[in-house]
Amino acid sequence: MSGTRGDAVVVEVEPFDLGPRDAAAALCLHGLTGTPYEVRSLGEALAAAGIRAVGPALPGHNRTPAELAKLSHEAWLESARGDLHALRAEHSRVFVVGLSLGGLLALGLAADEPVDGLVVVGTPLRLPRAVRWATPILKYVMPYLRKREGSDIRDEAARRRHPSYPVMPLASVHELLRLQRRVLAGLRRVTAPILVAHGVHDGTAHPDDARAILAGVASEEGELLLLEDSAHVVTVDHGGPRLARAAADHLSGLA
Repeated sequence: MSGTRGDAVVVEVEPFDLGPRDAAAALCLHGLTGTPYEVRSLGEALAAAGIRAVGPALPGHNRTPAELAKLSHEAWLESARGDLHALRAEHSRVFVVGLSLGGLLALGLAADEPVDGLVVVGTPLRLPRAVRWATPILKYVMPYLRKREGSDIRDEAARRRHPSYPVMPLASVHELLRLQRRVLAGLRRVTAPILVAHGVHDGTAHPDDARAILAGVASEEGELLLLEDSAHVVTVDHGGPRLARAAADHLSGLA
């Protein structure tokens, strides 16, 4: 499990299934090139609140960048949809929690499937125009972009230990762009109560994306949580504990 043992932080990258098998469950989805570790702290908080938390590894993750680069956004979405259906078969109330790519998948699922509550974190609704224009061509010239400073996390210790691919496949970024267009087209179909969280210092997805999500969904219940001390991967950054509490409060109130 993730957490601490003395002064050492234990990093667990494998899929998780935590908490009781009662009425409510949450599907917890990580980000692009990341691992279930990114959302495990949320899963642990939900499990402590009495909600089963399941965190799978998305297709192409926990493997190699080359394998990830071969996959379409449809593969990520359909895998998450299958996990959602499996939870729905066992639980009367099902939530979706997502970080970054996982947030896009959560919104995409909620536009088409019955979902009882959402938490989306650091969700990139739109990437910069230059990225949108260049990526479809650049992916053939430079298939992988090296992450020079690691993941977008303000907490230096958390950034050093954060498990993630050292490169970003540009083919996968192109698929993310395609998923963004799909999510934008279906945003008004999202009606589930939603908590939208974002790090103020996010250098990957602008905090304005969080405001746009909240303004774009048709949910009658919506809350915006901005974490002043965090960047993109809020879940493991300085604001992680506050986010975990807020997510547990939001979803346990619906459970």
